[in-house]
Amino acid sequence: MKIIVCCANGAGSSLMLKMAAQKATKALNIPVEKLHHCPISEAKTAASGYDLVLTSLAFVEMFAPLREKGVTVIGLKNVMSAKEIEEKLKEAGLGQ
Repeated sequence: MKIIVCCANGAGSSLMLKMAAQKATKALNIPVEKLHHCPISEAKTAASGYDLVLTSLAFVEMFAPLREKGVTVIGLKNVMSAKEIEEKLKEAGLGQ
């Protein structure tokens, strides 16, 4: 699975989200081929090459066209919460 995680500027929050996503995917035994963090501006164009987008709830609608193309888009309240990511991945039918 290829995952892209993004925040407004692609620095602090997306890096924290990347680390939380690593923890969550490992706990759910989800094989990750690539996990990239970046700013929202990059993610909007690059996300079509990924299977999963993880971002803040505030940015979810920016990725609505990707859902129609089969990309899973998950919005998070707390981008630093591996527990929330695990729950959302399970709800999306990913992992155990």
